[in-house]
Amino acid sequence: MRRATEAAGRALPDASGPGRVLRTTDKLERFSGADRIVRQVQRLVRAAPLGRARDALHGRWLGHPVHPLMVQVPIGSWMSAAVLDTMPGQRRAARTLIATGIVAALPAAVAGWVDWAELHRQQMRVGLVHAAANVAALGLYTGSLTARLRGREALGRLLALGGLSAVGVGGALGGHLAYRQASGANHAEFVPHLVTPGWHKVADLAGLPEGRPVRGEVDGVAVAVVRDASGSVHVLADRCSHMGGPLSQGTVVDGCLRCPWHGSAFRLSDGWNVRGPATAPQPSFDTRVVDGRVEARLRFSDVP
Repeated sequence: MRRATEAAGRALPDASGPGRVLRTTDKLERFSGADRIVRQVQRLVRAAPLGRARDALHGRWLGHPVHPLMVQVPIGSWMSAAVLDTMPGQRRAARTLIATGIVAALPAAVAGWVDWAELHRQQMRVGLVHAAANVAALGLYTGSLTARLRGREALGRLLALGGLSAVGVGGALGGHLAYRQASGANHAEFVPHLVTPGWHKVADLAGLPEGRPVRGEVDGVAVAVVRDASGSVHVLADRCSHMGGPLSQGTVVDGCLRCPWHGSAFRLSDGWNVRGPATAPQPSFDTRVVDGRVEARLRFSDVP
């Protein structure tokens, strides 16, 4: 038995490698030394006069953040330029790809900053380093293009290699933001998978205030319940699809329920997101009143 246990222990992979990466990113999440800079930059981004373009940059029209889509162009261009740098006679093509990446990186960065300004503090700390790596990459590629245009090809390739390395660091941190910290993910996506088909009791109609959301439950899932001036009752999933904010603590404005955390607005009638930064609609429920009790069932369920 002892030998089998020792053999099993030797068969396990060394955990020190991945652990170091995770420990480093965890330290970034907990590092509060840059919070003053974070707050200042956040105020600048939020104060930018973007108007309706802000929601477009969030990706509300697309149904998910647009920043990850936009970064494919600069990354792809710079990766392709690195391949061409290893081939003879491709100097002009490599320059064109580097220039394309530089131009495409600018709107991608704007979309990234707009998303970043509406994250949690821990995410913003990692995001700031992610942005710094990408700014460094942009500077290195700009220097690379300048050197190449002046005929200093060797320097241009060296700077491009540094830029590609910085892009790799930025991409790794972007992956941490998306997959470890769930920034940009739909935080209400789980609701349709947990609520069983059919009608479920939510609350007593007489106990619901008018025009103010209250927290309830549908089949064990938290919901926000709103009784409007006409007496109709609306039910939406409580966790905001943007970052999981409690909609039951929000406000009702012009037929919409506004999240108290980042201001996303969802139409009470169907959960549609009419204002960002949320890019996904809110799961909504059909309602009915039976013997003074409000009942709800998930709308658009796959099961009739």
